[in-house]
Amino acid sequence: MTTAEQRLKDLGIELPAGSAPAGNYATAVRSGNLLFLSGKAPLPVDGVLPKGRLGREYTADEGYAMARSACIDLIAAIKKTLGSLDRVAQFVDLQGSLNTTAEFEDHARVLDGASDLLAAVFGPAGMHARSVIGVASLRKGVPLTIKAVVEVKPE
Repeated sequence: MTTAEQRLKDLGIELPAGSAPAGNYATAVRSGNLLFLSGKAPLPVDGVLPKGRLGREYTADEGYAMARSACIDLIAAIKKTLGSLDRVAQFVDLQGSLNTTAEFEDHARVLDGASDLLAAVFGPAGMHARSVIGVASLRKGVPLTIKAVVEVKPE
């Protein structure tokens, strides 16, 4: 059986160290067998954090890539918290907030960047419920953030 960690390697993905919280909160909090992960923005590109709105500075396809990037940081936070991605039993919920123009309507397409990556890395355990909304602004002007709830396997 192929593990999530092996699938990451097969996809050519190397996890970053994981971003620090942007304020006075935890990156992840475990309660019982659930792990609640704080919002993650797209990773910096050449040291620069993406800024702008979907529908103005970015297309839905660029948003898809940024949601995938944010999901890589989310996965890094899971590994850092649990020690191994093999401890993930199920992704329960994924939520996305997109910094969009009023006319932008491709929210689902953008968040598919994260959902598709979770399915590729975790297989059936990566399937989740989700919601995505457009907002007027996000911290530091980032185009999107994602957060998740994950069920952890018993030790």
